[in-house]
Amino acid sequence: MPGSTDVRVVGVSLYFLPIATRMPLKFGGETLTSVTVARASVQVSGVAGTATGWGETPLSVQWVWPSALPYEERHVALKDFTSCLAGAWAGFDEIGHPMEIGHAFLERHLPLLLDEFNRDRAEPMPRLAALVCCSLFDLAVHDAFGTLHRRPTYTTYTAEFMNRDLAAYLAADAGDPFAGRYPADYLTTPANRLDAWHLVGGKDPIDESEYDGSEPDDGYPVLLADWIRRDGLRCLKVKLRGDDAAWDFERLRRVGEVALPLGVTALSADFNCTVHDPEYVNEILDRLKADVPRLFERILYVEQPFPYDLEAHPIIVHGVSARKPLFMDESAHDWRLVRMGRGLGWTGVALKTCKTQTGALLSLCWAREHGMALMVQDLTNPMLAQIPHVLLAAHAGTIRGVETNAMQFYPEASRPEAAIHPGVYARKDGRIDVSSLLEAPGFGYGEAVSVRELPGAVFSG
Repeated sequence: MPGSTDVRVVGVSLYFLPIATRMPLKFGGETLTSVTVARASVQVSGVAGTATGWGETPLSVQWVWPSALPYEERHVALKDFTSCLAGAWAGFDEIGHPMEIGHAFLERHLPLLLDEFNRDRAEPMPRLAALVCCSLFDLAVHDAFGTLHRRPTYTTYTAEFMNRDLAAYLAADAGDPFAGRYPADYLTTPANRLDAWHLVGGKDPIDESEYDGSEPDDGYPVLLADWIRRDGLRCLKVKLRGDDAAWDFERLRRVGEVALPLGVTALSADFNCTVHDPEYVNEILDRLKADVPRLFERILYVEQPFPYDLEAHPIIVHGVSARKPLFMDESAHDWRLVRMGRGLGWTGVALKTCKTQTGALLSLCWAREHGMALMVQDLTNPMLAQIPHVLLAAHAGTIRGVETNAMQFYPEASRPEAAIHPGVYARKDGRIDVSSLLEAPGFGYGEAVSVRELPGAVFSG
């Protein structure tokens, strides 16, 4: 029998919003200069009535589907699959809490839909891309549930609202630590302000000698030092190449030369999934420790040096994680891969709402139960996508703050939403302020869902 708080999906609408970047953002061997943001509204119905929730995710082609295929071919495929998912969610009749609905869709329906979509494709669309296409609908269900019950969604991850405990979703290595436990048991009390991590992209100029004439003159900083001073930054994520050790070492050294005198206290090294031998990372870290010890000390963690597909590339990484905490990102599609990664030597997990709210929470719970550190990483989230992203970080108990870089690459895109939640879209004194979200129903969007005129829906049903 359905519980008194249970819901089911009764309507879905899908919109595509194109955005251009002010600066190029490099992912591996490709560069992002524009992105289609997918936004969904999902209506749910239950004993308490009906409510509409919202979810949004950038369809970041280069990140979710690295390939030699032409960009536009992959871009169209992602949009087509997202439209396919809109219809599947509209016809999905699972009843329950959003964790139960989302888990059922991810386990039973998404693999079948992806297999069908890939049946005649010369190069299959990856699972990561499918999760990103699915995430906006899953997010919207979580938002709608909180909105319907007039309370913040993060307060509903308890036995009061959920019909099954975590043991129904997560396998245990010994005993059953998840019996009688719910996601709320692994969440932290959120702070109003979070340290903001700035992304030093592979094409971002460090000083004027790197200018190529394409730099924007739009009132926003271009050079790293100007960003640090303007936003009071203390945390930097540095994009590296992963296939040129001399360049990677020099990039880290030069960033440190600029950043440390200006008060930056934490850095991370992101090798872009292009490394195949752990010794590549070890040698760079060892050289930093020997030649630039002050910089080495401030490297808080290393992010995903190795290929996306952990099952195809089960690389033993204990040597890297013995030097610095080593975080899974692109490889951490779900808690099962987090478990596999831990066995290989990974010590942390970078969570992302773009892999679904349901999946992020299950990975969070499994990782925390097994002593792994957590971080919440950005997908250059603009507009509504920024809100559940920073809320996850606020409740996850991350190693430090949250990566948030949409204000670097397309700051004007979020201007309407920033009028409603100014602290969420501005980095001041090195932090963002999420206080306007924490007590509001759902994800706390409020009037931010209605501040812009949307294009015509590409699906409504």
